Amino acid sequence: MKILDYMRDNFIFLDGGMGTLLQEAGLKPGELPERWNVTHPEEIIRIQKAYFDAGSNVVLANTFGANCLKFDDEELEKLINAAFANAVKAKEESNGKQEKFIALDIGPLGRLLKPYGDFEFEDAVAAYAKTVKIGAKAGADLVFIETMNDSYDTKAALLAVKENCDLPVFVSNAYGSDGKLMTGASPASMVAMLEGMHADAIGANCSLGPEQLIGVMEEYLEYASVPVLIKPNAGLPRDEGGKTVYDVYPPEFSDCIKLLLEKGVRIVGGCCGTTPDYIKAVVDKASKVTPVPVTDKNKSLVSSYTHAVEFGHSPILIGERINPTGKKRFQQALRDNDIDYILNEGLKQADAGVQVLDVNVGLPEINEPEMLESVAKELQAVTDLPLQLDTSDPVAMERGLRCYNGKAMVNSVNGKDEVMDAVFPLVAKYGGFVVCLTLDEGGIPETAEKRVEIAERIVKKAASYGIAKKDLIFDPLAMTISADTTAALATIQAVHDIRHGLGANTSLGVSNVSFGLPSRNIITSTFFALTLEQGLSAAIMNPYAMEMMNVYYAFRALHNMDANCTDYITYAQSLPAMAPAGANAGAGANNANTSGSNAKGSQMTSGGAGDASSGNVSALQNAIIRGLKEQAGNITKELLKEVKPLDIVQQEVIPALDIVGKNFEEKKVYLPQLLMAAEASKEAFEEIKKEMAKSADGAGPKRCSFVIATVHGDIHDIGKNIVKLILENYGFDVHDLGKDVPEQVVVDKVVELHAPIVGLSALMTTTVPAMEETIRLLREQAPWAKVTVGGAVMTQEYSDRIGADKYCRDAMETVRYAEEVEKSLKG
Repeated sequence: MKILDYMRDNFIFLDGGMGTLLQEAGLKPGELPERWNVTHPEEIIRIQKAYFDAGSNVVLANTFGANCLKFDDEELEKLINAAFANAVKAKEESNGKQEKFIALDIGPLGRLLKPYGDFEFEDAVAAYAKTVKIGAKAGADLVFIETMNDSYDTKAALLAVKENCDLPVFVSNAYGSDGKLMTGASPASMVAMLEGMHADAIGANCSLGPEQLIGVMEEYLEYASVPVLIKPNAGLPRDEGGKTVYDVYPPEFSDCIKLLLEKGVRIVGGCCGTTPDYIKAVVDKASKVTPVPVTDKNKSLVSSYTHAVEFGHSPILIGERINPTGKKRFQQALRDNDIDYILNEGLKQADAGVQVLDVNVGLPEINEPEMLESVAKELQAVTDLPLQLDTSDPVAMERGLRCYNGKAMVNSVNGKDEVMDAVFPLVAKYGGFVVCLTLDEGGIPETAEKRVEIAERIVKKAASYGIAKKDLIFDPLAMTISADTTAALATIQAVHDIRHGLGANTSLGVSNVSFGLPSRNIITSTFFALTLEQGLSAAIMNPYAMEMMNVYYAFRALHNMDANCTDYITYAQSLPAMAPAGANAGAGANNANTSGSNAKGSQMTSGGAGDASSGNVSALQNAIIRGLKEQAGNITKELLKEVKPLDIVQQEVIPALDIVGKNFEEKKVYLPQLLMAAEASKEAFEEIKKEMAKSADGAGPKRCSFVIATVHGDIHDIGKNIVKLILENYGFDVHDLGKDVPEQVVVDKVVELHAPIVGLSALMTTTVPAMEETIRLLREQAPWAKVTVGGAVMTQEYSDRIGADKYCRDAMETVRYAEEVEKSLKG
């Protein structure tokens, strides 16, 4: 039986942890578990057989870290083939009577993708593809992508699977205690992206125990129309007699899993610290539960790398200003490749309160596919608003969709078959929420009835590509009343009929209605109000038009879409401060993406990494906070003509980083914004260094030395690289030894520099002993050095047990500790 057939009516039981059991079997610190497929196959078979005997339907082949960044092509193929041979033998030897399947297990590459890291998205896709091809050929029944803590890396892995095999694919992400991925994604945003790309099951694993993941699971179950999975840790690790144990035991673990099964989770297993005993307890408890049917939640979602925006409840504002039509300055920016100008257009609209940005860069004399990809990437580096990719060029559309981090809006298709046949396959592959214009070969129908007929044809055509009605939004086209005074009536009726008759979402470019008339905003805003009353889901509009924003906030307040009228009050209080002309009409109304605008639990500020629109920051601080690298460099260059370099550092750069850092610590912004602010400050520092190199001071003073490394046996350096970047931006003299660094190499560098601080990172439980040994040697040979530790597997108790001076949860906590140490050195 195929696994997709089996799981329609049954729970799927996954296996439990592998790394901790291999350590108990003798896996040495720094030894790669995948090599045991060849060197110790009997141990792998023993563990996997035990899971099958305990009742697991799916056992993951021992391939979690099997990728081309760790192994050359020949060894990679050898290890994966051996992994499946072992799993097959375990399956054959098991006495379990349940249906059994073997999954290709794919874990993260351990590299942060651009723009936040140094690894290209397409290189990640290619790396995952190598593993997928070998695993599929080796006989995998399905692919299990797990422990992914970044949405973009998740997309790369899923795309590699979809492009290189036809196996079912389950996708599981690792959430922190704040219910977000490391790079900020909410569960709803992951549902939007992964369902759009047709993952067969989605959910969470690792990081936390089952009780701590209940909130994450509830959000998945609210939005997901595919089976939801969970594979939690056995709680948190602690030391007991020199041995690592976990604080949740099989009875408590299985009770919590039973509760989640009753809520609707369909696929369950365990991660770090769990054993066959845990799986057996889960299987036994599940026998008393009837599977909850998986239903279509009918949620219309788009997403960015942080949050989802839901259509169909509160109206959504789509900013129209990133578009060259009728905008000479914008057209020139495209010709000059002036990306900063385009980014500022996006950021200003975010400040004005839009929830989605339309992105149209179509100009005959430029390379539109290249420009759309570039602008989409750059915009996503500075704002977390979802984007609407607006192009009639299918090549440009594919470039934009492929690089987009999330689920984008797609603008647009119409009733012409050749247009739908060009765009719908792209949406079926990459996901998307498609704007559908109600016109066809006959043009734009005069009547609402004919426009609805076109909409119905589009729904049927989309279904043939596997695209549901919930992923379509119809634009019944606003026509100017200056040419036909009945035009608005037909559009208003069409909005009503499509929303309430067809049951689909609607959108309009509302300003078209007033073309050719004086005082256009009077007509446009009134038309906007009338269409909202008929069920308009979204409007592509100018957020700087006060009349339009007045209607929007008043409509939401009057229709009970604004709890306690909070957004309306915030907006109204900002009105007196607005300049009457050319002003940012929504300034101060940054809370517009609430109360139904965003998916539950996914609200956050959208314009940048700090309060850059309040007027309380300088131009350079604003550029750094928003992550505008080129602008930060240019402003610094001008400042250096009048201000001393160190004054710029102390009065501009460090305060800006502190604003971002404080917001990061308070969970107001997430890792991407912190990293982009750091990159912008680097541009400022480069200009400062050039200036200081001209003086007797050379490149200027550095703060104390800080040696940093990922410990022996661990090749995951994302966290270490993030800490390095932030420390450097605060002026510390960072010596990065890289990843998989032998213990004595770390000690030798600390002794050579007489460095006062050492930072050690580890992602895997199997490499914690190497961290402990490094600290032991440091205490013997460099007793003056303070040691800070971090990484996904670390806890305060772990840190205390291995003798570290400080456990740091993130980069900013490391900076604060380094500042304390430096201060103590100065007395």
